[in-house]
Amino acid sequence: MRNILVVDDDREIAQLISLYLTNEGFHVLHAHNGRAALELLEAEAVDLLILDVMMPEVDGIEVCRKVRETKTLPILMLSAKTEDMDKILGLMTGADDYMIKPFNPLELIARVKSLLRRSFLYNHDANGQTDEILKIHDVAINRTAHSVTVNDSPVVLTSREFDILYLLASNPGRVFAAEEIFQRVWKEKYYASNNTVMVHISNLRDKLEKQLGYKLIQTIWGVGYKIDA
Repeated sequence: MRNILVVDDDREIAQLISLYLTNEGFHVLHAHNGRAALELLEAEAVDLLILDVMMPEVDGIEVCRKVRETKTLPILMLSAKTEDMDKILGLMTGADDYMIKPFNPLELIARVKSLLRRSFLYNHDANGQTDEILKIHDVAINRTAHSVTVNDSPVVLTSREFDILYLLASNPGRVFAAEEIFQRVWKEKYYASNNTVMVHISNLRDKLEKQLGYKLIQTIWGVGYKIDA
């Protein structure tokens, strides 16, 4: 049974989410502030985190940032704010997905299942098979273990960031438009105003190029992104 941690100071919303998740066969843990969430994450094996942005003591953005220092579990952020910058900030701290309140509980369940399915595919035991390692420049991408190293030093990526990196690295020299990246990674329809890919690319650059010391992901203005061979 998958463990899902729901973190929201609005107890009614937390209970509603819990009800739908429980009906789908998930085991639900609760925290009503960021500090309690971090303590639970250290004490329990959590498969997915549903995290509200605005909370007392430690807010959701800070929780997400701290979790991403050591963990790769999927994070779905919730917020009553609708401004683009709030979404960008949430994604740049390491969230895999984002929903605005009020939300459709059935859509939330669908996104939870999608994130868990993606996480399972990358973290599932390879049953003795040889690791599938893709090397480009000083970056090694282990698809089997869902891990990335730069000059043998590990880099913690979210599942979306890993997908984007693997897509670009496995097609060196090819330019991918943001629309195609979104459709391949998120498997959803792309909208012209969607800046999610841009945010994830920026996050990838921060994590990788800090250790590399040079630019890995190239921007072809007006066209898209690529990694040169």
